[in-house]
Amino acid sequence: MSDTPESAEGPDFDEMTRDIAEVPAVEVIVTVAVNLMSAAAVKLGLTEEGEKHKDLDEARKLVHALAGLLDAGATEISSFHAAPLRDGLKSLQLAFREASIVPDDPGQGPGEKYTGPVYG
Repeated sequence: MSDTPESAEGPDFDEMTRDIAEVPAVEVIVTVAVNLMSAAAVKLGLTEEGEKHKDLDEARKLVHALAGLLDAGATEISSFHAAPLRDGLKSLQLAFREASIVPDDPGQGPGEKYTGPVYG
């Protein structure tokens, strides 16, 4: 049996729990937010491969989840962490508006339930 987290029997949850126990909550929240931002950018077609992975339905879900996370977590993470994440969210919301063939009404775009209307 190896010492790696993944053995033939499956993941070593005790080791994974010890690892995550050492990570501050702010770091977990920021990491999840950055992952959501990255995934949304891919689904918006903002990567080098652009249209290949573009899927606005998926992008809407990711942007909405990111906005909810930032809305709920803003008081838990400092403005030092929250401000650039909010800027990234707004950029994604604007990119979504630009990519949409049929634009959402103001306040109805992804995440605007949490952020308020986003205008270009």
